[in-house]
Amino acid sequence: MKLMRVGAAGAERPAALVDRPDGGTELLDLSSIVDDITAETLAPAVLALIAERVASGELGTLPNGQRIGAPLARIGKIVCVGLNYREHAAEAGLPIPDEPILFMKASDTVVGPDDEVRVPRGSVKTDYEVELAVVIGRTARYLDPDDNPLNYVAGYAISNDVSEREFQMERGGQWDKGKNCETFNPFGPWIVTADEVGDPQALTLGSSVNGEVRQNSTTADMIFPVAELVRYISQFMTLYPGDVINTGTPQGVGAGFDPPRFVHAGDVVDVTIERLGTQRQQFVDGVGAHS
Repeated sequence: MKLMRVGAAGAERPAALVDRPDGGTELLDLSSIVDDITAETLAPAVLALIAERVASGELGTLPNGQRIGAPLARIGKIVCVGLNYREHAAEAGLPIPDEPILFMKASDTVVGPDDEVRVPRGSVKTDYEVELAVVIGRTARYLDPDDNPLNYVAGYAISNDVSEREFQMERGGQWDKGKNCETFNPFGPWIVTADEVGDPQALTLGSSVNGEVRQNSTTADMIFPVAELVRYISQFMTLYPGDVINTGTPQGVGAGFDPPRFVHAGDVVDVTIERLGTQRQQFVDGVGAHS
């Protein structure tokens, strides 16, 4: 099942994207079941109710062609994993980490999958990062080795963990300065429920800039797979429904080229993950932006 939110920013409506027998798709209006796609929507009982109503054929439809918003409203926290692909570690010239590298990204960085991304004032090293996003559906704390961490996952989506490398790496302190600029987490276009995705370590993913392929990899290259990340993170912080884990990016980021190939205002970035859809962002000059 694919859960979406469509409509103008701040006025999105909950929807499910379903396949039609003729090969097309249609948007089913979920507003008679839930007010929005939130943490509460991710409860197993609510997801089961939505699936039942979708299958009934009784739901109304919404028009196609609307703006697609981030598929989850009121995200709790975004936990990010750095250096989690073997080939990415190699291109960065860094050793494989012994434990996951964690940092946080503010939920107010999230925008829709096709919304504009603002290059921040003073930026010279804005970068792109296609990432598998894990959406938590059940509270996870201190998971034991014999727990099945994937049982705590409601679904998966695409994140573009946009980063400003100078702010991140050259300005001292933690990475937060290069990760939390406004619009720096395009998210969506939809959440695909975990039962439909199956094995999260068997997905191809990639990105392109102005039509040129930059990243082309598979989640099988992750150093720490999704199940281990959920278990590990739960030892340090409680994961609640509506939290998101950005699981790291593969090789091919702008910083990985010699010389580096960062993005600038006017560039168009596409990111895609098998079975999870595609995003497209126009990067624009964020100087002076106030809305």
